[in-house]
Amino acid sequence: MKTKVIYLLSAAFLGGLVALGANNLFSENKSYSIEAHQKAQFASLPSFVSAADGNTNFTIAAAKTVPAVVHIKVTQEQQSDANYFDPFRDFFGEGYGGFNFGQRGPAVGSGSGVIISSDGYIVTNNHVVKGADKIEVVLNDRRSYKGKIIGVDPNTDLALIKIEATNLQFVTYGNSDDVKIGEWVLAVGNPFNLTSTVTAGIVSAKGRNINIIGENGSSSAFPIESFIQTDAAVNPGNSGGALVNTNGELIGINTAIASQTGTYAGYAFAVPVNLVKKVMDDLLEFGKVQRAFLGVQITEINSEVAKEKGLRSTSGVYVAKVNNESAAEAAGVKEGDVIISVADVAVNTTSELTEQVGRHRPGDKINIEVFRGEKKKTIAVILRGSDNTTAANKKEQINSETALGADFAELSAAEKKNFKINNGIKIQSIKAGKFAASGIRQSFIITRLNNKSVDAVADVDNIINGSENNMLTVEGFYPQNPGSRYIYSFNIK
Repeated sequence: MKTKVIYLLSAAFLGGLVALGANNLFSENKSYSIEAHQKAQFASLPSFVSAADGNTNFTIAAAKTVPAVVHIKVTQEQQSDANYFDPFRDFFGEGYGGFNFGQRGPAVGSGSGVIISSDGYIVTNNHVVKGADKIEVVLNDRRSYKGKIIGVDPNTDLALIKIEATNLQFVTYGNSDDVKIGEWVLAVGNPFNLTSTVTAGIVSAKGRNINIIGENGSSSAFPIESFIQTDAAVNPGNSGGALVNTNGELIGINTAIASQTGTYAGYAFAVPVNLVKKVMDDLLEFGKVQRAFLGVQITEINSEVAKEKGLRSTSGVYVAKVNNESAAEAAGVKEGDVIISVADVAVNTTSELTEQVGRHRPGDKINIEVFRGEKKKTIAVILRGSDNTTAANKKEQINSETALGADFAELSAAEKKNFKINNGIKIQSIKAGKFAASGIRQSFIITRLNNKSVDAVADVDNIINGSENNMLTVEGFYPQNPGSRYIYSFNIK
């Protein structure tokens, strides 16, 4: 008995040393991988018995997931624009073009998010936080935090946000490649503002492309859709929530539903977690996604295509064209090749190939397997970016003072009271730059930039660097005429 006690004490002491060493390792070396954050912090989370015992049991998965799925409340501030200066309105009169210039209140929306590290990183959908002035993140235990956008990717409809908190329970990554059609899954989110809702279903398909990313004016140029399809009930408010397996591992981010009414009608779609991992790490390290391209135009193979091209099988995807000076051309891919796998993962559809390539960065070397005639061939490809290089494309930080040609100062409480406004900053001086070229003069009071409230000088840099298309819309007034509002819009670069 004594020997056993000594053994247990020694093991505990050794474990403490290992934990201390791991903590020092991760605190000294900044990691740009969410997965590294998960491994470093996992010891602080509760332990659960594995659900892989042959029995379907949703309680373990729910217990591991529900505390780590958050309610995201988004506010887009709006204000009366009845006095905005607009030469077209002054010429044509009120209501021209069908627009209403009356009073408007703040627009409020909500969705879900998944905590993916104990220090407050959260994955959600881009469409949940797009255009937000304020983001409130409410945890399962009703604690509330201010959310900050780290980066967004319209091409996958994903976003990474951060709250200032520690020791949070989070959902560990699973492997979406291992997900099988017919396996049980849980969807966890906040539909219709009903917090912490869990629904169950099965995976009904993989690699689905439903052509939803890029709709409604989205800025996605190269959308990636290779959704996991499930029949777990998902409704408005579930967007950004977790799709987990019966072990409580994250396998997808719930993003869309197939519906004629806007509510659940049988099928829901989630971004696979293996793609989520790559996007989150890119946003964490670079502030934008490092998108890789193979450089081919492909056709899915059916019986008709197989007959026309003289193919013996409908497996894989057919290379209809190899783009000039592309990664594929440099590697030796030929028109007429049939790609059957990318990075050791079988592909049979355009969406599957796009997803596999989209998991990599420019400069990554991957193997693709092709049939060329009757022969199978493995080709090593070094992927390239949209600029046809292998270099990382880090988001360029714009200095507002240099780009705009202005110095700013914050307003005092007395000034805000005098102007009857709740927020704003003033332009102290103007020099050559975008402001002067657009006609903005010294002393102008800026209340909003890109439809976001401005209350501190630091907000200017944050907003212009968060612009998806380099456009800047400036709203405000001159102190001499506070009753009239002006709008200026121009390209920052």
